[in-house]
Amino acid sequence: MSSTGGGDTQTGTPGAAERLGLGAGMVIQELGWDQDVDDALRIDVENTIDADMVDGDYGNVVDAVLLWWRQDDGDLVDGLVDALTDLVGGGAIWLLTPKVGRPHAVDPADIAEAAPIAGLSQTTTATVSKDWSATKLIAPKTPA
Repeated sequence: MSSTGGGDTQTGTPGAAERLGLGAGMVIQELGWDQDVDDALRIDVENTIDADMVDGDYGNVVDAVLLWWRQDDGDLVDGLVDALTDLVGGGAIWLLTPKVGRPHAVDPADIAEAAPIAGLSQTTTATVSKDWSATKLIAPKTPA
């Protein structure tokens, strides 16, 4: 029995990484890290994938991107396009934003507007910690 992916019950995020569809062996790129990120969520992700997350200098394809984003981080469309750089086809960007009502929260309408401009579709939103929400963004499938 594996002990990975259990989350941290003190922060209310048991299995958050698994709820994001992350699993062992996946390569996850983390962008937008700063002092305010949820360390318990980061630990849960790394335990679930059984590896460290990679950063923007990785230079190879990744299965998913965790993009921490705050209202004052700049242009969201540019941030999303940059997050697509190393993403494998069929991969997802999990846009992590402070929950509504928290400092630096991103208006959900801003996400809904920025995603299609960046060539992405919004599929799911999940609460992943006390202070952060995650929005799953994927590139629309193109006809073969």
